[in-house]
Amino acid sequence: MLNKFYIKDHVESALQEDIGFGDITTENLAEETDYLKGELNTRIDGILCGCEVFKTVYETLSDKIKINFYFKDGDKIKKGDKLADIEGPAKELLMGERVALNYIQRMSGIATETRKYQDAIGDNKAKIVDTRKTTPNFRAFEKYSVKTGGGALHRFNLSDCAMIKDNHIRLAGSITKAVNKLRKNISHAHKIEVECDTLEQVKEAVEVKADIIMLDNMDVQTMREACNIISDKAIIEASGNVTLETVGNIASTGVDIISSSAIVAKAPTLDIALDM
Repeated sequence: MLNKFYIKDHVESALQEDIGFGDITTENLAEETDYLKGELNTRIDGILCGCEVFKTVYETLSDKIKINFYFKDGDKIKKGDKLADIEGPAKELLMGERVALNYIQRMSGIATETRKYQDAIGDNKAKIVDTRKTTPNFRAFEKYSVKTGGGALHRFNLSDCAMIKDNHIRLAGSITKAVNKLRKNISHAHKIEVECDTLEQVKEAVEVKADIIMLDNMDVQTMREACNIISDKAIIEASGNVTLETVGNIASTGVDIISSSAIVAKAPTLDIALDM
């Protein structure tokens, strides 16, 4: 999902942003012969994510840096675990430290938060999925992290799937008009999703044969009724007011997908440190 060339381009841009015209601290303290060894350690439990990206930061700076990971993406890690050994020229090790940590801390945090939500769903069939409320130009990394944490993925961008929201319905005049107009104009390969606030809208979306029906900000009882109306006629997505405390009850209604921005937007970074 994260191609090496994509990671490399992103990492190079991140290093340019952080290093600027040079690391005036390290470059004026470190000699060319200075060499450091370090350990990548976690100070908290979680799900590891971003190993390849971490490596790419240092591969970009120097081919003399050696990194040996003891865990892989998706592994559970516990407070105090040594994740990797690292050694190489002091200048490049220190210069890349913040950028490398930013990637692996952020990605591991999202993977960890996603796993919490999926675990809270329990034995229900629903999958937790992300939304488009992502960090600009970091979406691919955040989506990879969601997948690593055990979640599923929503559309990557606006060209993946047609999603008819309230403003689109107002623009077209009705759900039926919106769906029919889209069917005439988009590829057969694209699904059409309709966001519904009421049971009346759900019935209309079923009648016009929408591929996916989103139950937006409905209470649990209304969602159960909506699931009975839709049955197996469309993929059912629930969205809105999804928290760790509510996601289990939402899943119990019979929905297929539960979308939440919280697994990305509200995920705390995982406390991982590079100890030299």
